[in-house]
Amino acid sequence: MDLALLDKTLAAGGQPKYRAGQIWDWLAGGVRGYHEMSNLPAGLREQLALEVPFSTLELVTEATAKDGTVKALFRTHDGHPVEAVLMRYKDGRRSICVSSQSGCPLTCTFCATGQMRFGRNLTPWEIVDQALHFRRKEAINHCVFMGMGEPLLNLDNVLAAIERLPDIGITHRRTSISTVGWLPNLTRFIDEVEIPIRLALSLHAPDTATRNKLMPVNEKYPLEAVLAECHRYSVLRKRRVYIEYVMLSGVNDRPDQGKALAKLLGREHFKVNLIPYNPTGGQFDGSSRERIAAFLAELERGGVPTTVRLTRGRDIQAACGQLAAERAPAA
Repeated sequence: MDLALLDKTLAAGGQPKYRAGQIWDWLAGGVRGYHEMSNLPAGLREQLALEVPFSTLELVTEATAKDGTVKALFRTHDGHPVEAVLMRYKDGRRSICVSSQSGCPLTCTFCATGQMRFGRNLTPWEIVDQALHFRRKEAINHCVFMGMGEPLLNLDNVLAAIERLPDIGITHRRTSISTVGWLPNLTRFIDEVEIPIRLALSLHAPDTATRNKLMPVNEKYPLEAVLAECHRYSVLRKRRVYIEYVMLSGVNDRPDQGKALAKLLGREHFKVNLIPYNPTGGQFDGSSRERIAAFLAELERGGVPTTVRLTRGRDIQAACGQLAAERAPAA
């Protein structure tokens, strides 16, 4: 819901200021429409239904994977596609992966989103409405900005959306922002944002030449400068930076590259998350289990905390790197 439009509409109708808070409380609790807001006058509910859309996003399709992951495809009021994902885990975590842009302008070669046309930045309300869509299904408690787009290219709107997430059930400590290393706003994020949001860096290579091929942004903001800022974040905030590293067969998965990555990162400030490559119909193949295990062994030998990501939703193209706003199969 566009809360700015809501405030304007309520003020124009002479409604008391507390009405906006009442409506937000209902939204954050997962109601499905104005008709469920029982402490609002019936006439006001009817007016709002006509003048303030319940969501800034229109649900186009939704699909559920064999593992319970749900992918939703939305359209904005001006026709831009947006995808978001709900991941369900056996330990009770309900994590949502949300988008900050429609498409992405940074064209990473292994990512499906980077191959689609860039639309625009999403508003805070369009980001929050992704979360509210899944909140209407069940309680949610984690959020990652790892969907479509580069969050640091839309930092103000992302932060405005994050301010609302605790009311929905997602604390700041359970919220993560993933960046390819957009340096100006990475510096701003470190210097200005004091709430304890987790920082993740999409790295994907331990050397400049390989990263240049995979991620054109590296030519603009080199690896060394980005890692220096991440190191500064870790020292300042006393938190590790999560390193995302997608495993591409014959490209970045050799044991010597694992050894180089361990040397580059060190033991203290980073934690690596190795990501099995999810097919996107492009030029790459995923690394074998054996190659991933050998790469992992080099990192562990170097003392770098490392995990291998559990793939979720691959059968509905909802896994890491697969979001491309294609029409999802029916659930």
